[in-house]
Amino acid sequence: MDFSQLQDFIEETWSSEVMPALLAYMRIPCESPAFDPGWADSGHIERAAELMRDWSSRQLDGVPGVSIEILRLGARTPVLLIDIAGDGRAPCLIYGHLDKQPPMDGWTNGRSAWTPSREGDRLYGRGGADDGYALFSAITAIRALHDQGATLPRCLILIEACEESGSGDLPAYIDHLADRIGVPAVVFALDAGCGNYDQLWLTTSLRGQVAGTLTVRVLEQGIHSGDGSGVVPSSYRIARQLLSRLESEDSGEVMEAFHVPIPDASRTQADVAAEALGADFHAQLPLASGVRPVADKVSELILNRTWRPQLAVLGIDGLPSVANAAAVTQPSTTLKLGLRLPPTLDPVRAAATLKRLFESDPPYGAQVAFTPQLQSGGWLAPTMPAWLEHIVEEASIAAFGARPAAIGGGGGIPFLSMLGERYPQAQFIVTGVLGPQSNAHGPDEFLDVPTAIRITIALAHILRDVQLQAGSHDSHAFPSTVPAQDTTNP
Repeated sequence: MDFSQLQDFIEETWSSEVMPALLAYMRIPCESPAFDPGWADSGHIERAAELMRDWSSRQLDGVPGVSIEILRLGARTPVLLIDIAGDGRAPCLIYGHLDKQPPMDGWTNGRSAWTPSREGDRLYGRGGADDGYALFSAITAIRALHDQGATLPRCLILIEACEESGSGDLPAYIDHLADRIGVPAVVFALDAGCGNYDQLWLTTSLRGQVAGTLTVRVLEQGIHSGDGSGVVPSSYRIARQLLSRLESEDSGEVMEAFHVPIPDASRTQADVAAEALGADFHAQLPLASGVRPVADKVSELILNRTWRPQLAVLGIDGLPSVANAAAVTQPSTTLKLGLRLPPTLDPVRAAATLKRLFESDPPYGAQVAFTPQLQSGGWLAPTMPAWLEHIVEEASIAAFGARPAAIGGGGGIPFLSMLGERYPQAQFIVTGVLGPQSNAHGPDEFLDVPTAIRITIALAHILRDVQLQAGSHDSHAFPSTVPAQDTTNP
């Protein structure tokens, strides 16, 4: 294997083949179904899936044993599946998604969600980093190996279209594909973040989440505040009281029922990551002038973001805008809440606990309802065996010139918790391009192009070395044939 040639091939392909297709994809407003309920009629998700299918078909022309199809099950969002036969052993499953968050306001310097623009190394626009690049990186890595005549492992590339809505459609496809997938040897997810752009970062855990609406009603209709104040309890004040049942307004600490013990290994990873990142961990955030983070130690901030439950008020209804506010006691207040959960906490039980916490014994007898809308499980990576650690380290050094680092992720990827339960014997390599200031889901989201190229190079290295490991006589991690699928409900 000529690694210099492999690197040149990937860099040239990104420039000539990937960038035009990625830009075309980023222009498609393929919002996730939670934000575009009419997605089937608008056709944007279908257009994005077809663009990726057609581009992949052209790129993989000449690679033997390739099957490319868009799967559709009833009214569910589609899934793009690319099956590359390779050496026929247990597959490497590579995951990404094509659906996007809504555009949001606040883009600066003429940037916008649906009109991508490149400024130096940064490609601004919605969906390039989260997570459109994944398909293009995976295909390019495979092409680079094929270009040098390398034997490929069997690869399954699965691109879903509702990840930003909680991946509700995905379990049906995983069931549908159970026999075809078998038991993956290695699962790659390219939808995570990175602590910096200087090395390969592995995500070793992800938080779960319960999201829903909390509604407090005190009146059937609004009344003059001169008549209501001091007589009718404020729905907003009651909502504040209810939040205090869950979260300390002084420290932001969430009540003990939503905590779990933090593993020693995760504490060690946080210490190592804090040493590597220092104050850059929070300095890259757009904090307003004079605002300090909630803790002084970077390692504690990392654990806050990865293992400790945290509450966010995501939206509010019932209060008029400041410009339109009148002297009225409002009849109700509704809050959209997101509670991030530790990786190993059961989200269904957490949602039930949250509902009881808010709805029991309401202040002043107010009408209180908490309606969970999303219950997403977290994920904790299995311990990586020494042989795979060595492969990943060699890939990071080759692609970035530095050893890899590990950190927990603050968000969630439902696919990983699903696959982790279903295939506990699989190995997981979770990485991504969402680094400092990349601002996923917000305005000015960008893809750091050199990092995407380096991750493509690292992925090619890992796939090549995984195949070599699969062929070694002392390997017990890669069966020569795909085992029968265990259909027992996990």
